[in-house]
Amino acid sequence: MAERYVAIRDFIEKHPESLHPVTRMIIGGATKFAAADAFSALYRLKELQRETAPVWDRVDILVTPTAGTIYTIAEVEADPIRTNSNLGYYTNFMNLLDLSAIAVPAGFQANGLPFGISLIAPAFADEALCALGDAAQRAAVTTMGATGNALPAARAAVRAAGSAIRLAVCGAHMSGLPLNHQLTGRGARLALRCRTAPQYRLYALTEFSPPRPGLVRSDTGSSIDVEVWEVPSDSFGSFVDGIPAPLGIGTVALEDGTQLKGFLCEAHAVRSARDISSLGSWRNFIKGE
Repeated sequence: MAERYVAIRDFIEKHPESLHPVTRMIIGGATKFAAADAFSALYRLKELQRETAPVWDRVDILVTPTAGTIYTIAEVEADPIRTNSNLGYYTNFMNLLDLSAIAVPAGFQANGLPFGISLIAPAFADEALCALGDAAQRAAVTTMGATGNALPAARAAVRAAGSAIRLAVCGAHMSGLPLNHQLTGRGARLALRCRTAPQYRLYALTEFSPPRPGLVRSDTGSSIDVEVWEVPSDSFGSFVDGIPAPLGIGTVALEDGTQLKGFLCEAHAVRSARDISSLGSWRNFIKGE
């Protein structure tokens, strides 16, 4: 509350009547606390964070109701502070403990009122929670709330941290190029654009349709532009199965020293191919064609 008060101090002091009375009472209550109180509360919060952190050594996901009950407008207006505090019983602690969470619909109660659940995990588990939340919602409901409108079709997605394989691509599979659909159609997503370590040579394999580059490791190499895509693990095998010889998947070193899977070419296939390493990227080559 003190932080909220500081954010609007000038306004609340000059125009207190402009705030809803309940809002004014709650935020204005921050003025009764001193700096020592703030530090005391902060130290207590850190203690609670340490005490609760070991929970995540035993569980992966915590599931709670999003709200324990539903109040009518009249009930909220009659006792706004208590009812709103109750509604936040299962959510107030999440930001304080630096957790990630997602709330999703979970169906309707016998009286026709909606019910939702929250999926909770440690910080930075957002991607996994979004995938799990989508699955949980689709398992519980088929419409978008009370509208009667059907849920949109599910999209393929990278399911969770650790369930995607990072893949460096240097040619026709890059974003906007002819074979990129083979990645996006499998739910892959672009993670970053970067360059390889200066240990590769790039060749134009123009006999392919569409033309593709061949990346070959070399003692006298250059740094080549690549895109790193995250491919769902359950789709990676089918993607690799469609790669024609002499191309294949091996281990590629990036400029920062990271090693990951990526497109490479068999050396025998580039003996008569045009060396385009000096251009630094496949995009620069196709721009000049």
